[in-house]
Amino acid sequence: MTTQQRRILVIGIGAGDPDYLTLGAVKAMGRADVFFIVGKGADTSALTDLRHRMLDEHARAPYRVVEVDDPSRDRRPMGRGDYTTAVHDWRARRADIFEGLLRDEMTADETAAFLVWGDPSLYDSTLGILAAIEARGSVSVDVEVIPGISSVSSLAARHRIPLNRVGRPLHITPARRLSDVGRNDDGDIVVLLDAHESFTQAGGDVWIYWGAYLGTPDELLVAGPLREVSDRIRRVRAEARDRHGWIMDTYLLRVVE
Repeated sequence: MTTQQRRILVIGIGAGDPDYLTLGAVKAMGRADVFFIVGKGADTSALTDLRHRMLDEHARAPYRVVEVDDPSRDRRPMGRGDYTTAVHDWRARRADIFEGLLRDEMTADETAAFLVWGDPSLYDSTLGILAAIEARGSVSVDVEVIPGISSVSSLAARHRIPLNRVGRPLHITPARRLSDVGRNDDGDIVVLLDAHESFTQAGGDVWIYWGAYLGTPDELLVAGPLREVSDRIRRVRAEARDRHGWIMDTYLLRVVE
C-alpha cells in the first residue's frame, strides 16, 4: 500500500433545494481545498451550476474546482445479469477517473470533497467507488461522510406524508425490481430509477405519491389513486423530459387499507 493517503469528504447536498444543505454540509464545504464535480452532459448543466452556486456561498476561499465528465453507461433494457455487468463496467471506468483525480489533482496535505446529490448512502456509487480505489492499493483514502436530505425524504415532505405506517414495512427499490418486491410483501414501496414507468404495472388498490426535480424550481408533484392519475403522470413526465432533456423522479406506492 502506498503512503499517498488522501483526505476525502463525501458531502450529501440534498435533493436540489439549496436550503436542503445541512449545517454539517456547510461546515464540511468550508474545510475543503478542492472540489471534484462530476458532470453528466449539457442536458444536466443546471445541476452543475447549482453546485457552483453552493460553493460560491459556502466554500472557503481560496479553493479549486475540478470538473470531469461522467463516463457513459449502457442504459438499454436488458436482463439482470447483463445489467449488473454494465453497471460494474461503468463503476470501474468511474473508479479510473476518480483515482486520477485523487492522484493528480490534489496534494497529500489537502482535503478534497465530492458533492453528492441527496444522501451518499442511498443509491449513489461514490462510496463504493472510493472503497474500490482503496482496494487497488495505489491511493489510500481517509473518507468522511456527511449525510444529506435524500429525494425520498424530500418526496414525503413535499406530499406532507410519513413514510412509515404502524406495523407495516417500507421497501426502497430500483424500478427494475418492483415486480419482485410487490409479489413478496404487502408493504409500501419507494421506487427509484424508473426509466420505463414501471408504476403502470402495479395492481390492486394503490395510491401513488410521485415527484420529479424535487427541491428545484422545476419540481413536479402528482398524488392520487394510481388508476386515476397514472396517465397524467405519464403525460407530465414525457412533457418534462422533452422540455429538460432529462428527468429525475421517484415515487411511493401505498396500498390502501
